[in-house]
Amino acid sequence: MAYQAGVNQHLAWVSERDVFLKPHLEKGNLMRTVEFLDTSLRDGEQTPGVNFSIKEKVAIARQLEKWGISAIEAGFPAASPDSFRAVQEIAKVLKKTAVTGLARSVKSDIDACYEALKDAKYPQIHVFIATSPIHRKYKLNKSKEEILEAISEHVSYARSKFEIVEFSPEDATRTELDFLLQVVQTAVDAGATYINIPDTVGFTTPEEYGAIFKHLIENVKTDRQIIYSPHCHDDLGMAVANSLSAVKNGAGRVEGTINGIGERAGNAALEEIAVALNIRQDYYQAETSIVLNETINTSEMVSRFSGIPVPKNKAVVGGNAFSHESGIHQDGVLKNPLTYEIITPELVGVKSNSLPLGKLSGRHAFVEKLRELALDFTEEDIKPLFTKFKALADKKQEITDADIRALVAGTMVENPEGFHFDDLQLQTHADNDIEALVSLANMDGEKVEFNATGQGSVEAIFNAIDKFFNQSVRLVSYTIDAVTDGIDAQARVLVTVENRDTETIFNAAGLDFDVLKASAIAYINANTFVQKENAGEMGRSVSYRDMPSV
Repeated sequence: MAYQAGVNQHLAWVSERDVFLKPHLEKGNLMRTVEFLDTSLRDGEQTPGVNFSIKEKVAIARQLEKWGISAIEAGFPAASPDSFRAVQEIAKVLKKTAVTGLARSVKSDIDACYEALKDAKYPQIHVFIATSPIHRKYKLNKSKEEILEAISEHVSYARSKFEIVEFSPEDATRTELDFLLQVVQTAVDAGATYINIPDTVGFTTPEEYGAIFKHLIENVKTDRQIIYSPHCHDDLGMAVANSLSAVKNGAGRVEGTINGIGERAGNAALEEIAVALNIRQDYYQAETSIVLNETINTSEMVSRFSGIPVPKNKAVVGGNAFSHESGIHQDGVLKNPLTYEIITPELVGVKSNSLPLGKLSGRHAFVEKLRELALDFTEEDIKPLFTKFKALADKKQEITDADIRALVAGTMVENPEGFHFDDLQLQTHADNDIEALVSLANMDGEKVEFNATGQGSVEAIFNAIDKFFNQSVRLVSYTIDAVTDGIDAQARVLVTVENRDTETIFNAAGLDFDVLKASAIAYINANTFVQKENAGEMGRSVSYRDMPSV
């Protein structure tokens, strides 16, 4: 009864919201559709410490397809063999979403994209070259004329291999407007279908950025439909605002990442843009294909695989997004949600009335919960997941939706030698030093144990793990996050380490009811990344800005 009452209340809220918006919508023009391109797997992976495995990239790509993304920038095939294979694998599995690869204005890059995307149902390519004065002088050492020649040659070459070609003038917002128009016109004449205008260093403002789009759309001459798109970085905290300004001024596609991950301050957060366009249809006169109730699932998956937690105060997906601490706010929300709540939890996939599971819940109830949360799983997954669920249920009175999502996502990293965390024991000595005994085991049942001391429990555990791996690693950061509220919450520990030999940064996570065990799992996972890199099994994540220009 309570659940149905909650549903009825939500439906009434939606109806009331629509009544509120109707006069605003009627004043505007016909609605147009704005596409979304996600670059979490390319630009997002350039975040220091983020190293998605190919398996994780495929899982994220599948989830992005469920979310309604029209195109996924799966990677930079020419950057490394790993990048090539990741794009290739994603291309094979997506059925509705276009897959694109990034290429410099270099024929070998374009060829690599073509080979990687041969099996894609809807292949696209994204070709770029820098155009701003500072990049022309210091990065490329090319004149304006040479830049235009390179664009014409390589966009034409890309168009001979791909039906859909996107072109980007890197650092567009610091490029002279008259030259930018020449650049875009050249790309369009050479066959570009999409024109992306990157705010590469997060330099522009909403008014200025919107004016750039308006100028280009009004002045580029063509008899074909050209779709313009923003690609914004958040260095000045305006990536989402700039992207929305571009939409307001005619952009037909938006580019960004989930949770805004990316180099430096990150990219425009696509979930924020999607919800903003939905809530303010009256203003933007635009709709999208985004399945908004898959937003939380998408955000949490990217957060877990990237090792970057979602801040509590993050718009749309943060833990505090729908909490109202103030008494006045609480009273208003209870009387009418429209007073303070413009986004319902249900809109983005937070099921506030969802029933928790407990230790008496059976396999059937568990599977139904997986389906209710729209989580991806196979029949082969059910048995090990249910085993994990029962183990957790022995420790917790109630298993929440967040617990289930964390359980399905997992944190395990494939160890080249097959060893994973097994158990740990701690002992305090008379001098107050802590001794940790850490046990690791493989699938064959073999176990190894290492012990070490430290001034605290975590230090002792990490010292013992260092003995097992025997490699040069520096701990950069260590944070603890609770999966749910309450004293019986699962702990998620996030660590960032540096491989001293290569200066590569790695993020890793550990999840357990016991915070110290979660710490051990996270540190083992981080060391496994370092081990893989040292063994040549992992290509370094390379920013396209760091690669040599030709």
